[in-house]
Amino acid sequence: MFDRRQFLHTLGGGFGLAGLQGTLQGAAKQPHFAPKAKHVIFLFLNGGMSQVDTFDPKPALAKYDGQPMPGPKIRTDRASGTLMRSPWEFKRHGQSGIEVSEIFPNVARRIDDFCVVRSMYTDNGNHGPSLQVMNCGHQLPGRPSLGAWVTYGLGTENKNLPGFVVLCPGFPVLGSSLWTSGYMPSSFQGVHIQNSAVEPEKLVQNLRNDNLTIDEQQAQLALLDKLNKHYLSKAGDQANLRSAMESMESAFRMQMEAGGLLDIRKESPKIRERYDISDFGRGCLMALRMVESGVRMVQIYYGNGQPWDNHDDIRVHSKLAQKVDGPIAALVEDLKARGLFDETLIVIGSEFGRTPMIQNSGLEKLGCGRDHNPPAFTVLLAGGGIRGGLAYGATDEFGFKSIENKVHVHDLHATILHQLGFDHTRLTYRHAGRDFRLTDVHGNVVKALIA
Repeated sequence: MFDRRQFLHTLGGGFGLAGLQGTLQGAAKQPHFAPKAKHVIFLFLNGGMSQVDTFDPKPALAKYDGQPMPGPKIRTDRASGTLMRSPWEFKRHGQSGIEVSEIFPNVARRIDDFCVVRSMYTDNGNHGPSLQVMNCGHQLPGRPSLGAWVTYGLGTENKNLPGFVVLCPGFPVLGSSLWTSGYMPSSFQGVHIQNSAVEPEKLVQNLRNDNLTIDEQQAQLALLDKLNKHYLSKAGDQANLRSAMESMESAFRMQMEAGGLLDIRKESPKIRERYDISDFGRGCLMALRMVESGVRMVQIYYGNGQPWDNHDDIRVHSKLAQKVDGPIAALVEDLKARGLFDETLIVIGSEFGRTPMIQNSGLEKLGCGRDHNPPAFTVLLAGGGIRGGLAYGATDEFGFKSIENKVHVHDLHATILHQLGFDHTRLTYRHAGRDFRLTDVHGNVVKALIA
């Protein structure tokens, strides 16, 4: 015999796991002021993209290759040795003349659409805390993620779909704590889809109910709703039960739209061929379709674990870039073609950067890698009212530390929220007797990045 919890779980089981994870963001809400953007696509290159090998060229590394960095010995997460030049050449591109590494030729071709923030910095050199800061604004777990704040603030445009979707063929380090709703209702957390397959039925289990027709499910839900309301009339309002009731309804509605939305085979072969080179690429095409259908935020992690964490051989970056370069450029082009670029803020980055010095901790097999580097890294922004063709801020001559127009992760978050129409100091959620916010007690909008 089922207890009430089992009963709810059994009835909901046929409606799709994704819906049960959180599609209760409610109707669209009004931000504090007129927004420049309505959606966010966050392309997360988890592990730590090297700024000095991608978007922050440093001629001094070639000049002093193999020599110690001037000044006192710098302590890094693991032992670092002498300076190491980038294996790749940089060239100027576009009308802006922004220099880009040769491993990103397609992004370079569209560099005038991007704002390259070269002066990012964060607080911790370990993956876990830095991932938490970049995703949730705090080093400790338990805080709502950026996507949760976005859906909390804006609600959803499409009641049949989640407001916040996370795509990753596996799990990044720390997993679901990076897209959690924290102390907010679970309805704001991200819906994780392991996008290592193409068929919608493989992406989301139980997306279709093979045992009941739509009409039969509607009748079942109506009965469940009647029983629940009768229970609530006697027991009083209970937030968890009401959330479960809405989740069942939302999961049911997902059957109408999610299957077709996740099926990228519905796109023309000409469009698909530009994305179908990797899980990440197919994720970018899904993100395009999701934003077009009203999903507020889509976050794509490059892959399981921390693929960009190249301690042993930084030359692996070239293979990684081959799988993201074309899809990123295609995403920008197709957002423009569908009239969505101006209202969609694209964010591309990692949890931190990498050192300009070679890593020589004694654990390396090849000895061509770089260590973690929280004092300096690069983030790219595009669309959503951001100034294109701008290289903002600067690091020192070796790319080790941000020194000009420094941008902390809190400042990045404040700027993202600003583009969505929010004063980050006023977008708060009351918990445990105080008002919390994504940026904690920090952060300033970087107005120079805004068009």
